[in-house]
Amino acid sequence: MAAQVLGRALVTAKWLSEAVRAGRVGAGLRVLDASWYPPQERNARQEFRERHIPGASFFDIEECRDQSSPYDFMLPSEAHFANYVGRLGISNDTHVVVYDGDKLGTFYAPRAWWMFRAFGHRDVSVLNGGFKNWVKEGHPVTAEVSQPTPAVFKAKLDKALLKTFEEMMENVGSRQFQVVDSRPEGRFRGTELDQGLESGHIPGAVNIPFQSFLTESGHEKSIEEIQQMFRENKVDLSKPLTATCRKGVTACHIALAAYLCGKPDVSVYDGSWSEWFHRAPPQYKVSEMKRNKA
Repeated sequence: MAAQVLGRALVTAKWLSEAVRAGRVGAGLRVLDASWYPPQERNARQEFRERHIPGASFFDIEECRDQSSPYDFMLPSEAHFANYVGRLGISNDTHVVVYDGDKLGTFYAPRAWWMFRAFGHRDVSVLNGGFKNWVKEGHPVTAEVSQPTPAVFKAKLDKALLKTFEEMMENVGSRQFQVVDSRPEGRFRGTELDQGLESGHIPGAVNIPFQSFLTESGHEKSIEEIQQMFRENKVDLSKPLTATCRKGVTACHIALAAYLCGKPDVSVYDGSWSEWFHRAPPQYKVSEMKRNKA
C-alpha cells in the first residue's frame, strides 16, 4: 500500500516536467503555486508573475480561507472552496499538483494538499522538492500566465480530517488521539516567542519539527526514515493522530509524512496554537518559560 500512496501523494520534478512537455497540463492536470511569505520578506504573487511552472495557476491562501475568522488561514466554507478552485479550472476529475517556492523546498504546499483532501478531493499531489529544486534541475519556467477554463468542483468537507478547539479540549482529558506538534522545539517548549505570541504546547502533545521530514536538498525523506522518526517519538501510526502547529500550515507536513507511510487519516487542528493560546485556560498551556518565571 505504501508504494501506491507514495506515488499519489508526491510527484517528482521529472514526472511533472514530462507532463508539461507532453502538453498534459489542462482540464485533467492542474498545477498550483501555493506559495505564501510574510509580506515584508517576499511577494508570492509577484514572484509567480515573474516565473512559475508552465501552465501553473496561483493558489492564493489569503483568498481561499475563512476571512471572517480571527485566526489565520482557517478553512473556508465548502461553497467558497468549490468556487475558488473551480475558477482555477479544477473539477472533481482533475489531478492537482501543488508546489511552493520556499527556500526549504516545501512549506505551504502540504497545506494546499490537505485542503483539497479535507474537501473530498483525493487526486492531489505535492511536487517533491518544490520550485527550488525544479529550477535547480533545469526544468522550464515561464512568466506567461495561463487562463484556465473554469470548471465545476463539488466540495464536501471530510470532518474526520479536521479537529476543532472543543475536540482538542476534550482530548486533553480523554487522550483518545495522539497529538503531534510540528513547530520548532523552542516554540513547542515555550522558550522562545512564536511569531509574537507566548509559546508552549497542548498538554500531551509530542514535538516533531516539520523540517525533520525534509532532506537538506528540500525533498521528503524516505518512508523508512519517516517511520523511524515517528517510532523514536513514540507515535503509533496504527492509532488516531492529530497534527497541530502555529496556524494549521506546517501541521500538514505531519499529515503528509504519515500519509506516505500508509496512514491517510491524520486530522489537523485547524486553529492550532493561534486559537489555543487565545481560548484555552492557562493550565492547558504547557510552557517551560512559565515554570522558569515561577
